[in-house]
Amino acid sequence: MIPVLFGITVISFAVIHLAPGKPVDLMTQLNPKVDFQAREKLNQIYGLDKPLIIQYADWIKKLAHFDFGRSFVDNRPVLEKIAERLPITLLINVLAILIIFFFSIPIGIKSAVKYGSLSDKTMTVLVFLGFAAPDFWLALLLMSFFGVRLGLLPVSGITSLDFESLTFLGKIADVAQHLILPVCVASIGSLAGISRYMRQSMLEAISCDYVRTARAKGLPEKTVIYKHALRNALLPIVTIVGLSVPGLISGSVIIETIFSIPGIGRLMVESVFARDYNVIMAGLFISALLTLLGNLMSDIAYVYIDPRIRYGKK
Repeated sequence: MIPVLFGITVISFAVIHLAPGKPVDLMTQLNPKVDFQAREKLNQIYGLDKPLIIQYADWIKKLAHFDFGRSFVDNRPVLEKIAERLPITLLINVLAILIIFFFSIPIGIKSAVKYGSLSDKTMTVLVFLGFAAPDFWLALLLMSFFGVRLGLLPVSGITSLDFESLTFLGKIADVAQHLILPVCVASIGSLAGISRYMRQSMLEAISCDYVRTARAKGLPEKTVIYKHALRNALLPIVTIVGLSVPGLISGSVIIETIFSIPGIGRLMVESVFARDYNVIMAGLFISALLTLLGNLMSDIAYVYIDPRIRYGKK
């Protein structure tokens, strides 16, 4: 993980500095009294006049002390701004992952067991529709139907205007209402894809010899499916779920922007337009770290799903 994370920071640092313009330009371009010498002085203050390698080395030194520097926009500590936005992004993604697991695995199992039936074909059509629908289009569609036409759910923000006057349970209910649409949009695409993978993996497991042997012994069908076939069918799903974490995090940019949610994704968009290098690097670093941790969790889950990995060395 460490070499990969280091490589990600090198590439990210180089790419964001290749973009035209500097934070100082955006800070001074609306002020006609600021001359060239003043801009150069600001570049020296922020260390932007140094070679790119030196700037990266300084950033790494700060990172070793868990210091991401200060924002060029409001001079606040970057870690403070990230800490304000990170919890809501994690909450949306964790809820989306739980929904994906809760629905995709049963849908995939039922489609495999009922292969070729009307329910399997119906589920296949619905799943492909969900997989093909772009997140931004689906978000706008749900906002128009449930928020504007029916007026059942809020379409922006994470809390209502009267949030502070609500009771504790009222605050929880208010946040939950605001999260319904974003979480649904974040989970539908991955849910559709993983349920298809689960179906195919389950079909392969059901056709194996050990499953036929279990049925020949007279074991109940539920035992054959959920005890013998399911465990082996979950192996590729664990890999896919680990690889889907980056998609959920990157999808937060679209979802949080459309629903006006103050999360990491929206902060990253604002920072890109403001050329706020320190905030961009902090967001990319945290996203990369969460992605690598997701893959690590998938590797650890292998040990508990497949006993052969535990005893392979013996």
